[in-house]
Amino acid sequence: MLPVKQAESIILDLVKPLDGQLDTEVIDLSSATNRILASSVTSKLDFPHWDNSAMDGYAVRYRDVEFCNREQPAILEIVEEIPAGYQPQRVIQPHQAARILTGAVMPEGADTVVMQECTKREDHRVIIFEPPKHQAFVRHQGAFYRGGATLLHPGTVLTAPEIAVLAAAQCTQLTVYRRPKVAILSTGDELVTPDEPLKPGQIVDSNQYALAAWVTLAGGIPKLGGIVRDNPEVLKNAIAQAILGADIVLSTGGVSVGDYDYVDEILAELDAEIHIRSVAIKPGKPLTFATFPPSLNSPILNSPILNSPLNKGGKGGSNRPILYFGIPGNPVSALVSCWRFVQPALRKLSGLPQDKWGPMFVNAIAHHDLQSDGRRESYLWGQLRLVEGSYQFHLASGSQNSGNLINLAQTTGLALVPIGQTLIPAGQSVQVLQVGCC
Repeated sequence: MLPVKQAESIILDLVKPLDGQLDTEVIDLSSATNRILASSVTSKLDFPHWDNSAMDGYAVRYRDVEFCNREQPAILEIVEEIPAGYQPQRVIQPHQAARILTGAVMPEGADTVVMQECTKREDHRVIIFEPPKHQAFVRHQGAFYRGGATLLHPGTVLTAPEIAVLAAAQCTQLTVYRRPKVAILSTGDELVTPDEPLKPGQIVDSNQYALAAWVTLAGGIPKLGGIVRDNPEVLKNAIAQAILGADIVLSTGGVSVGDYDYVDEILAELDAEIHIRSVAIKPGKPLTFATFPPSLNSPILNSPILNSPLNKGGKGGSNRPILYFGIPGNPVSALVSCWRFVQPALRKLSGLPQDKWGPMFVNAIAHHDLQSDGRRESYLWGQLRLVEGSYQFHLASGSQNSGNLINLAQTTGLALVPIGQTLIPAGQSVQVLQVGCC
């Protein structure tokens, strides 16, 4: 069994990110949410677009008000009202002012805004009792951003703030990385779909649905391969059919040492190089990680099996290996394997910068005793909560058994109990892997 960190390192070293030239698409801003930029974005616009007021008040010439006080206030003539969206028509002359609202364009000749709270208006005059600072409450053109400079960099995930920036900058067409394609196979004669009547000894295939949801939330495109029976030839065909149409293949089940666990043997037959067979982690020990060669001369890529409609839109001449994860069929172990090992690989593949690959751990205070046998790096599931500025980890109620899928609901964190440690008492600090959408 490999240590967890060594397995993570092996996986990430073998992942090649999507190509910023070949693996991209141009999309509209309206469909850009959670996509990843593949090229820099610039705008012709300055931000602010023009000098404008940051306050409701009066636009004035600083020299007219710099020495005023309550005994000798400055008295200025109001020559114009400037609301937001209005183009000023007057040039401010000595001893003149313009009534101006927040966001409105500064009139020519004025260089300072006086807050209305520091003034008194009498008909067409404004009386100013306190001297402002020079250029007070003026937002200058280009102070936030100069047109032509890089606005957003490649690898940026487009969430609400970035979408707002792009809309304001009138960037409506964006070059983003395509979404990675992830093929999902569930193996086992005991499996049935959720809509089938359940017979004794059968198990509902929840993995197909859970992993499809996980892939979607993580920014990928799931390609569902359905249930594959415990027949070596059928399984070989299913894996072969998944390869060209996917960047990653996820198969559940068939990777332990049971009589019907054929995956490792089949991978070798299909010209894959197996890098990991098991990891010292609980749950999720029977993890297989392999890569298929990208070369079109590879026997598997030339197989007649692959000439099916499922494989339209393959990667062509890409020099990126196809990643294969054989993860446990146990639903809890499957998701823990994805959170701990597949997620960093998917992040790197997707075009995210290195500091975003993860996994993302935070220090938290254990709300309950956290127990392990100490023989493997153990992950206990529960809720990670931010309470008064610090994280707390609440263990899921019920048994921490990989067969107990029910209490996995609402999981937002996995508490790590290191090898050699059997107890982290309540109240002590614990490292928690943040899990969720991505």
